Amino acid sequence: RPTMPLLEAVRLALQQIRVQKLKSFFTTLGVLIGVMFLIAVISIVQGMSNYMENDFAGKLIGANTFSVRRIANIQMGNVTNEMWREWQRRPRIYEADVRLLREALPPGTPTAIQSEDFIYATSPFARRRQVQASATDGQFFAIKKYALSSGRVFTEQEAQLGSRVVVIGDEVATHFFPNLDPVGRELKIGGMPYTVVGVIEKQGSVFGFSLDRMAVAPYRSPLSRLTNPMGDVDGITVQAPTRDALGELQEVAREALRSRHHLGPSQPDNFALETADSALSFFDDIKGKMLVFGTALPAIGLVVGAMVIMNIMLVAVAERTREIGIRKALGARRKDILRQFLVEAATLSLLGSAMGIALGFGGAKLLSMAFPFLPAGVAPWSIAVALVLGAGVGIVSGAYPASRAARLDPIVALRAD
Repeated sequence: RPTMPLLEAVRLALQQIRVQKLKSFFTTLGVLIGVMFLIAVISIVQGMSNYMENDFAGKLIGANTFSVRRIANIQMGNVTNEMWREWQRRPRIYEADVRLLREALPPGTPTAIQSEDFIYATSPFARRRQVQASATDGQFFAIKKYALSSGRVFTEQEAQLGSRVVVIGDEVATHFFPNLDPVGRELKIGGMPYTVVGVIEKQGSVFGFSLDRMAVAPYRSPLSRLTNPMGDVDGITVQAPTRDALGELQEVAREALRSRHHLGPSQPDNFALETADSALSFFDDIKGKMLVFGTALPAIGLVVGAMVIMNIMLVAVAERTREIGIRKALGARRKDILRQFLVEAATLSLLGSAMGIALGFGGAKLLSMAFPFLPAGVAPWSIAVALVLGAGVGIVSGAYPASRAARLDPIVALRAD
């Protein structure tokens, strides 16, 4: 007597579900809700993680780069008054520090000075408005991987001569030169005229902060005296050839600056080495807590779903006692009956999981549309986890009812009404 094939058991399970559509739907409701919330939470956390890594840290700091600054540019998390006072006592970063760091780094390492501030700009075509003015040098545009929508970046010769040329962001171009080609036109920054030589492609915004309000000019131009009038700089950006080489270059920069600042072995750094990972360290803690608290409700939903499936399957066993007796009388083995009810419970649970996955992704997308600061992202592994959980819940909750059905005496079952 051959055992019932798995596909035949699935077919019978689907047939039972079709016959009792409403009952099957309510049976899967607990699993559906649990999986829906699970997928929604993971999608929001994954979306925020992608947003933080690619847009927040990626665009503000850059890939495989670190910045040497007096104070880290991105400050989030628990910053105490004592920490803030300590940062204010730190020595500034000067041009001489930049030269020292460049000499210490391996030849050919891409670097760029950071010297920036918000400064009012004007043009003959628009009202006065602040721009994020940056005075820089070196491989700034290559490090940031900025593509241009028109024009060009300033040349090495223009950088050395301190020519009054500027590359502007998309928002600056739109505001100061409406319906005009900005390239070749004049933009006054801090009252000093600069010739626009290029426009950077639209970068978007990070947490509402526009990345398209920039105006970038050579460090040796008059702009550097407006961004840092004391003659210091905000810092220097260094790019490593690979992610693995990033730590080694950081140690080279750290040792060079510690030596210049005459710090002893026991003294902490009085400067900041900022990478995308260090800027996101606070978010990793938040992400962990969001996942823990965010999966508590789905877990409750899955437990409730398992109890509902178990109860419904027990009712199904009672309702189909005569059917079980007939099948056993025709030669069905105990494991055939066991498999049929287990597959039926697992199929019900998997259907609930599938609907929960669809509703979870849909809900996360709607939430991100309503609240742009909560972006949603698809995590493929979460689909596999949800399906495995669904099948697991069905098998666990269906085990006892299936066992009861398999143990029924065929003679007693046949006498059932």
